Amino acid sequence: MATNFTLNGRPVSANSDADTPLLWVIRDELGLTGTKFGCGAALCGACTVHVNGQPGRACVTPVSAIAGQSIATIESLGSTNTHPLQKAWIKHDVPQCGYCQSGQLMAASALLAKNKNPSDKDIEEAMSGNLCRCGTYGRIAAAIKDAAAEMRG
Repeated sequence: MATNFTLNGRPVSANSDADTPLLWVIRDELGLTGTKFGCGAALCGACTVHVNGQPGRACVTPVSAIAGQSIATIESLGSTNTHPLQKAWIKHDVPQCGYCQSGQLMAASALLAKNKNPSDKDIEEAMSGNLCRCGTYGRIAAAIKDAAAEMRG
């Protein structure tokens, strides 16, 4: 049976088994490969997407659990590097190996959607579930602050 939901603002229908992780539906069935597989156990954050605006782990979320809901992936930020977070990521040389980038950006965008002026503590708490093998946590925090400032105008 098909699972209907909204993906990056457009209605979609997935025909995968109900227990198939959302990650594989997004990547394999719907063809959006920006969301990454990391650990498969919701521990690293590489697969972070937004579920109704809240960060969620696509690797452990069965597609049946998101029926009728709104999902946003890294592709929702755009492909031209003009989103304030993308610009700040580039400015602060955050990207290194790339393993965590989509999940980090999605966690950061969820934070900034609800908090336009996050403190260091707010950033640390919001980003704590996203691992970076390259250790660019300081650059990530600086980029989030720059993006927040740009978004506030």
